[in-house]
Amino acid sequence: MIKDNQKYFNRLHVVLDALIVAVSYVLAWYIQFHIIVKGTAGALPVQTYMSALIFLVPGFLVLYYGFNLYTPKRVQGRRLEASNIFCANAVGLLLFMFVLYLINEQDFSRNMIFMFIGINFALTVIERNVIRMMLRDIRRRGMNLKHIILVGYSKAAEEYIDRIVQNPQWGYQVNGILDDTVQPGILYHNVPVIGPTGSLEPLLERNNLDEIAITLGLSEFYKLKKIVATCEKSGVHTKFIPDYYDIIPTRPYTEDLQGLPVINIRHVPLTNTFNMMIKRAMDIVGALVCIVLFSPIMLVTAILVKATSRGPLIFKQERVGLHNRPFQMYKFRSMEVQKPSEEQKGWTTRNDPRVTKVGRLIRKTSIDELPQLFNVLKGDMSLVGPRPERPQYVEKFREEIPRYMIKHQVRPGMTGWAQINGYRGNTSIKKRIEYDIYYIENWTMGLDVKILCLTVFKGFINKNAY
Repeated sequence: MIKDNQKYFNRLHVVLDALIVAVSYVLAWYIQFHIIVKGTAGALPVQTYMSALIFLVPGFLVLYYGFNLYTPKRVQGRRLEASNIFCANAVGLLLFMFVLYLINEQDFSRNMIFMFIGINFALTVIERNVIRMMLRDIRRRGMNLKHIILVGYSKAAEEYIDRIVQNPQWGYQVNGILDDTVQPGILYHNVPVIGPTGSLEPLLERNNLDEIAITLGLSEFYKLKKIVATCEKSGVHTKFIPDYYDIIPTRPYTEDLQGLPVINIRHVPLTNTFNMMIKRAMDIVGALVCIVLFSPIMLVTAILVKATSRGPLIFKQERVGLHNRPFQMYKFRSMEVQKPSEEQKGWTTRNDPRVTKVGRLIRKTSIDELPQLFNVLKGDMSLVGPRPERPQYVEKFREEIPRYMIKHQVRPGMTGWAQINGYRGNTSIKKRIEYDIYYIENWTMGLDVKILCLTVFKGFINKNAY
């Protein structure tokens, strides 16, 4: 049995990534000054261009690390990895251009920079997928597998096996389950119960296992200490998959209370003052830049709305925001003017007669939401966060959907993790909350940048907007 060579592949990735950054840059320089510009070296000497590699190579490696490109490939999907590569390159491009602006370097070829980013993105995606295919081929041959034994037959054990069966490319193989309450021989997805938990120690002595996953049910927690001691004595890596996984966060926040570990049920990074300040600064700068960039679109939209239907230009609607406080959210008016009692009736439906012709277009393309940039400047909203709901729906969902109110621990956003994953408009509220909670618990600046980048491709056009 071949052990997991994650450290080896991480080093390989770093070396190949550094090589690809350098090759992409030199190739972009050659295309720009030997093919496009035909022989001229441009206003700057080649030494000046090549000296930038001293900063580019380590800079891009740091960005790749920040965008989780050196995490284990067993559980990271291709599309997620490609989007992380795209976001890292987008941030690299912005930083490159910003540095050139700071040093007032106007002769450095901007065409070459864009070409470099494009080539680097393409080559990095190809490199990662080639390595991924090599690993999958190796695992199909029964090599580079992680052999696992589960201790405890529970809902957590079934969920764990479900995910492994659905993702054979992860290279996990569950050899069996140990449990005191289920008869040996019973199968779950062809994984057998092979004996009681008491047989763990002799099993560890006979087998060359890679991992032990403790999946005890809540009623069997009294066995946990003994099982952990047995696993640690064997030297086999042990992990714990709690049967109450639907209660604790995916990234539990643990405090050390003089040697006593305290697991917080909910960890919200944005309750940290520094994180709040950084995100707020990003919101203000981002909102100002977007207002300038989208001002022509907003001007044309304003003219069309006023010219095609009677009523106010801006539609204001009460929504619930940070700490359950209500605020007035701004949108371009996309419907005919209604009485307040009619407006409260419900969501817009397909072919809703209240929506104007211009309104249908701006709702489909999310242009109607651009005035929310001013909500961001006011502090009612953020560029990225859970979408805010109207008060009557908040009251309804707080009773029907567990953990719904957690979303109000952060500022609501113009776009969010749920939105770029397709949960907008007439979609599952429960799934939307799952994605919102994931965002709240796993917030980083990198995740915000990633969501903003993906919004360009996934977030503007909304098939569920009527």
